[in-house]
Amino acid sequence: MQLPDVLHSAFRALRAAGGRPRLAGGCVRDWLLGQEPKDFDVEVFGLDFEQLGRALAPFGPTDLVGRSFGVLKVRLGGVEYDFALPRRESKTGAGHRGFAVEPEPNLSEADAAARRDFTINSIAYDPFEQRVIDPHGGERDLRAGVLRHTSAAFMEDPLRVLRGFQFAARFNLKLAPETAELGRSIKDSYRELPLERVWGEWDKWCTKSVRPSAGLLVLKQTGWLSFFPEIAMLDGLQQEPEWHPEGDVLVHTGHCLDAMVDLPTWKNGNAHERRVLTLAVLAHDFGKATTTHQAERRGQLRWISPGHEAAGGPLTDTFLQRIGAPHDLADYVRPLVVNHLAHHQGQMNFRDTTVRRLARKIEPASIDDLITVMLSDHLGRPPLVSEEALRRIHDLRDVAHRLAVEHEAPKPIVLGRHLIALGVKPGPHFKPALEAAFESQLDGAFQDEAGGIEWMRNYLRAHPLALK
Repeated sequence: MQLPDVLHSAFRALRAAGGRPRLAGGCVRDWLLGQEPKDFDVEVFGLDFEQLGRALAPFGPTDLVGRSFGVLKVRLGGVEYDFALPRRESKTGAGHRGFAVEPEPNLSEADAAARRDFTINSIAYDPFEQRVIDPHGGERDLRAGVLRHTSAAFMEDPLRVLRGFQFAARFNLKLAPETAELGRSIKDSYRELPLERVWGEWDKWCTKSVRPSAGLLVLKQTGWLSFFPEIAMLDGLQQEPEWHPEGDVLVHTGHCLDAMVDLPTWKNGNAHERRVLTLAVLAHDFGKATTTHQAERRGQLRWISPGHEAAGGPLTDTFLQRIGAPHDLADYVRPLVVNHLAHHQGQMNFRDTTVRRLARKIEPASIDDLITVMLSDHLGRPPLVSEEALRRIHDLRDVAHRLAVEHEAPKPIVLGRHLIALGVKPGPHFKPALEAAFESQLDGAFQDEAGGIEWMRNYLRAHPLALK
């Protein structure tokens, strides 16, 4: 494993003091997966806390805030690293914080690793001998694509089920049956989790997944899907096989999410953009839970869900509150859910005015966001592909790009200062005049400031009361 030079220097100092430093946790997992480790966590055997502090003191100030947990923070080369002592943990109360922590410098490496949540996170690495230390078979599980609990201590921390939800999605893993059973056995402890910790795991799922459906499957297998009823109601919900050969609405949603993470808008997006897109695709069919029924179409009884887009808006709001999402996310996600079938309405061909108004309707989300949701929805029906639907989506994209509204909605060209320059005194008559100007702008009556001023002159001639 390639390590920063300054970290090597610290390791040599720790070994000189009689310690045995090990890299542990996620950095080893990521390295074994061929990914570049980002955060290096170090576990040091053979030293007590004072000895650990003395060995690291020459490298700069040490932060003692983690002393009770046997953790010392040191800034090396501008980066903060955690140096931890091996420790035992015992359950003392409710929730993921209800633990007593006892550092034990001479704890065996197998016992120290047993406190970790999953075997894939229990692997350590000796930087001097350059060898993997894997007492619980984590590398084997990683190669096999299995997410397995390390020990029965898994049951003591309910957050670990949600960690499993996002790990499965991030690394495309299948939950071991015995781990699923443990998850089901601790369902009652979900209520102990603070909402901000629930969101922390959902956020990782939103922004780091390579196969989001694998995370939803973990929630289903552990029975924890019931804590998110807006999703649970999709499980087993019928769809018309001719239009949705892939299965029920939850299966469809999983396919949509898996298609989404391969689209450029998501892959190249920042964390906020990924949150918006992932949650919008997840929620796009929430409304089917309240609108799906059978009715005659084309001479036979079919499953239909008329109006499910609009019905999904309030359910989206409720779900985002339930998982503790930041409040502003709903403003982005909801309009994408409510308008995700805009390309089907009236089998429309997109006129300029239609696209401008659609951009206004969904802001602060963008047309590019909406297109990503539309494409994800369409690609979530394998093996069914509609060339006509794809054409309409591409038409929308082409018009939006030509009008330069793909990233943000049009802004009013004619402003109050223009009215003042035309001799109109400020007052309540400003609002209807400016609204009329913006509506005409959206209709294509003018495209620049000069055209907008000329339009306003004509408007004022036709509405002389606006001059008073």
